[in-house]
Amino acid sequence: MAFVYSLYTLLCFLLPAAMFFPEPRITWHQTEVSLTHFQEQGVYNYSTLLLSEDKDVLYIGAREAIFAVNSLKISEKKHEAYWKATDEKSKECVRKGKSRQTECLNYIRVLQTLNENTLFVCGTNAFHPSCDTLDVSSFTLAGKNEDGKGRCPFDPAQSYTSVMVDGELYSGTSFTFLGSEPIICRHSQQGLLRTEYAVPWLNEPRFVHSDVIRAPSNNPDGDDDKVYFFFTEVSVEYEFFNKLLIPRIARVCKGDQGGLRTLQKKWTTFLKARLICHSQENNMIFNVINDVFILKSPDLQEPVIYGVFTSHLNNVGMSAVCAYSVSSVEDVFSRGKYMQSATVEQAHTKWVQFNGEVPKPRPGACIGNEAKAMNYTSSLNLPDKTLQFVKDHPLMDDSVTPLGKKPKLVLQNVTYTQIVVDQVKALDGNTYDVMFLSTDKGMLHKAMSRDTEMRIIEEIVLFPDHQAVQTLLLSNKQNKRYIYASSNDEVIQSPIAFCEKFTSCAECVLTRDPYCAWHPSKNSCVEILLEANTDRLLIQSLNGDSSQCPDSADKGIQESKRYSVKAGSTVEMKCSYKSNLASVVWTFNKESFSVAPPKYIVNNALIILNVTESDTGTYQCWAQELVMSNVFSQLVIKHVLEIEKTPPPVASTTPPPSTRMEGIMETTRFYVVKKEKTTKMSTTTTTTPVVTTSVGGVTYLNNKITTPTVPVLGEVFSALPNVEKALYLTNNNDCSLLIILVIVFFLLFVILLIYNCYKGFLPDACLKYRSALLSSKKKSPPSLKDCEHGLKETLVEKGCTENQCSGTVKAPPDTGYETDADCVNGNITHKEDETTEENETDQPFDVKCEIKYADSDGD
Repeated sequence: MAFVYSLYTLLCFLLPAAMFFPEPRITWHQTEVSLTHFQEQGVYNYSTLLLSEDKDVLYIGAREAIFAVNSLKISEKKHEAYWKATDEKSKECVRKGKSRQTECLNYIRVLQTLNENTLFVCGTNAFHPSCDTLDVSSFTLAGKNEDGKGRCPFDPAQSYTSVMVDGELYSGTSFTFLGSEPIICRHSQQGLLRTEYAVPWLNEPRFVHSDVIRAPSNNPDGDDDKVYFFFTEVSVEYEFFNKLLIPRIARVCKGDQGGLRTLQKKWTTFLKARLICHSQENNMIFNVINDVFILKSPDLQEPVIYGVFTSHLNNVGMSAVCAYSVSSVEDVFSRGKYMQSATVEQAHTKWVQFNGEVPKPRPGACIGNEAKAMNYTSSLNLPDKTLQFVKDHPLMDDSVTPLGKKPKLVLQNVTYTQIVVDQVKALDGNTYDVMFLSTDKGMLHKAMSRDTEMRIIEEIVLFPDHQAVQTLLLSNKQNKRYIYASSNDEVIQSPIAFCEKFTSCAECVLTRDPYCAWHPSKNSCVEILLEANTDRLLIQSLNGDSSQCPDSADKGIQESKRYSVKAGSTVEMKCSYKSNLASVVWTFNKESFSVAPPKYIVNNALIILNVTESDTGTYQCWAQELVMSNVFSQLVIKHVLEIEKTPPPVASTTPPPSTRMEGIMETTRFYVVKKEKTTKMSTTTTTTPVVTTSVGGVTYLNNKITTPTVPVLGEVFSALPNVEKALYLTNNNDCSLLIILVIVFFLLFVILLIYNCYKGFLPDACLKYRSALLSSKKKSPPSLKDCEHGLKETLVEKGCTENQCSGTVKAPPDTGYETDADCVNGNITHKEDETTEENETDQPFDVKCEIKYADSDGD
């Protein structure tokens, strides 16, 4: 058996896991549901919860503080008590190398009911565990400061578990400062009873839970009450390259008093066995246990043990829930085979099955009818042979297998931390187990199984900042039940169901929540625990059949939207359905159509690009969900799309000039005709209306063609209505302004032309007019042969001598080149030769130009 298990453990490294797992149907965020919070400023690590349902009080143990709040509304604080570590203990803790800010404080780890008026409280007390009693009426500590070694861990990060049974505390924790000595013990008036400090008994355990299971009163074996401990420890029976973790269940009997000579003050009934949580479909072995809940109910023949597991072997991020019957556990301890240390020849495993003779009474058994028949009434008078055997063989070879030989639930990418289980009787008369599972990301899952189908009904976001849930507690009140969850920063109270969130019968039934049913009279989804004697009125179907609902699928519509958009634009039609298991299907004018890019984009909404006339119509969003091999469709929302009609252009209040003139002429003709008709018919008392129309300059008077008459301008203007007068004046003002602008621009042009002519910037023809205007004797210079084209202005006046003209040389005009004042870049040299009068007449001066451009090199 051991070899087969070790071989199978190796195979789980190699075999792939299946990728199909259930998914939460609905996710509720804190903004969508009503959750009650409790948080005290400056207090952290709310890790210990204790519920007193008789008093409706929830006790909360935190770091250096204890609170009592109203269990029906935890935001109402009733009492508080602070218990801090002394300065002496804190300084001693710091000297031992621990942190003053985090470790050398007092973390409340044990909070148990001692009696009706007293709580038993233990804290780490700066690595010096201490215990005290708390009076619930005055809510004050007695100040006993008893030694808490073995009752409470030294380190707040160490694992621990405790349970109070008939005034005696059973605990699993570490017995030393370094945490190197694990212990399961009982503290009573008779003294401390504990486990043997040996690797076969406990090998680096991580405790997660402990609880007592009472023996039935009509038990024919005369058995005793038993206390069970659950933990994960390093394997002692297998040896691999790394440490192999194994989930364990250990048992001790309440009536155990230890041995007389062998196992003095040690357990004589301590046995432990392996818990199997294996999924054959996924080829996975879950070998780390995180939490346990023992479901005890009068309706059950025996308690059921629920455990949440994770896989340490191949680190695939999966969690599983396995359930075990107490009878299967007892069969292993009372009838199973033991294991013993292996010899050198059997070195493939460290421990093997013991096949020798088992002494009587049976080692590890409680004192029952069999032992009493052999005159053994107490563990103190058991034979040494029996006690020595249990001391050497605390490990059972047989394993505890789950109900159904497989997990209740397997989920990927989730690490479950805590579990509580509730029972609810549905309207079909059956009782269902509902599991509430918390995660290391601050989520809470509600799951149940029916007809071999496991479903996660909903998911609740308890802590948005993804804090791990440290403790989970369930209220067992019949009329109103709550879930209490704690984290490092706060405690949250949540209802067990959110039935009121479903607004139609189809939605209420489709959620398949055993707590919820549709109430036709109230027209709402209600919680059945709050309704009395209304079973026949409520509608509930855990298979999702909503045919009994009085409303149709259309009644599930929350809203209908209408869109009026411009052609060529983009429109987005949203469709949000709460179910994570539903798929969205769109119809257009009640017919299916292909929703594919580039025309359509689907991403939590239907986006239509470049809307045209053919896209107008009614779009319906349907949610289709597979329920027990049947597809259920529900209409979620309806969208109506229309093309926005472009309005005709608004006519200007000021018609074009031609139209206005035609209107003026037509109005003039109307008044002229009316005046003539009035003159001719002045003797009559009535006036015949005159109808005039004008087409193409021809006036139609009473359907007769007449030639338009041009009246005098004064008469025309006086005959115009006020509006037409305004239009006429506005038109004349516009013309006057235009004429003025034209005149101004013409004058500016003339001035600019004269200025350029005066400066000599215009051609030669302009120079003649310039000379005439200036009345000078200058002549227009001939074209210069030796100078650059563009240097055309006279530099030396004709007929002047050298003495007369000294100082009359004009500066050359700007040629576009940069020159210095001393003509470094442009030098002009005059000839010194004498010239005749004729030559001066033909050529007034000789010029030798040596021009050097600005970008040339100067010598």
